[in-house]
Formats: sequence, structure tokens, C-alpha cells
Amino acid sequence: MAVTRNITATYRNPGKTLRGLLALGPREDRALAYLMAACMIVFIAQLPRLAREAHLTGAELNMLLGASLMAWIFIAPLALYCLAALSHLVAKLFRGQGSHYGARLALFWALLAASPLMLLWGLIAGFIGPGLELQTVGLAWFLVFGWFWISGLIAAERAPL
Repeated sequence: MAVTRNITATYRNPGKTLRGLLALGPREDRALAYLMAACMIVFIAQLPRLAREAHLTGAELNMLLGASLMAWIFIAPLALYCLAALSHLVAKLFRGQGSHYGARLALFWALLAASPLMLLWGLIAGFIGPGLELQTVGLAWFLVFGWFWISGLIAAERAPL
């Protein structure tokens, strides 16, 4: 199935969608592609906010963009791999039967599937700025991401590969 169809299916049933992705077999290249696509989308979502910040404060936009690029493309993937490993170890404490790959896929897919809300957050941060709207969309993104991640992790830990 296409990634966009899987993203929309995740909004209906995240556990079932992740089980479908796991049924395709353990492919680390696919998980890494989901992670890098999600990190790139999060970086793109930061652009309006960074442009607004540079305009209002007089900061150098290129420096802000470079720092954000470094953070989201090089550092965040490493941190997310560590977070996925930690989540798998926590799931093992609760008798999870899945694999490290399933935990990674659950986290990476949750980040990618929740990315449309992150793009909306970036637009609001850039065009409207701080306020209730930004906080509301940020909270919605956080809750949706958490729902996707926890549902996916439960599905991954119940269905061993």
C-alpha cells in the first residue's frame, strides 16, 4: 500500500496499520526511510517558525536553518533509535514478545504518520506565532503521536516476528 494510504489508515486504526507494516517482513531500510522522511518533514515544518524568528529578532536565518537541519537530520535519528530501544526494553518488562525492529517501526511510523499535524503546527508557528492556536495544535500533535506510538508498540509487542 502507498505511504499516504497507510498514513490515513493509521488515523483510523494505528495498531492494525502497524501489524500490516510488520507483515511485510523486517526491513531495516524501510524503517530507516520512514525515520528519515519523518525527520525531514519535521525540519520542513520548522521553516516558517525559523523565518518568523529571524525576522522578529534579526538573527541570521541561515544559522537557524543550519542548526535545525543538524538537529533533525543527524542528531534526532540517533536519539530516536535509542528511544525505540528503550521502549522495547520497557515493553519486555511487561512481557512484550516483539522484536527491536517492531519497536523501531512503531516509533518511526508514529512520527511519520503524525507529521501532517506537525506541518500544521509549523504553519501556525510561522504565520500566527505563539498563542492558544499553536498550543492547541501542538497538544493535538502530541496526543496523536502518543496514540500512534503506544498503539503500534502494543501491536508490535503482541505479534512476534
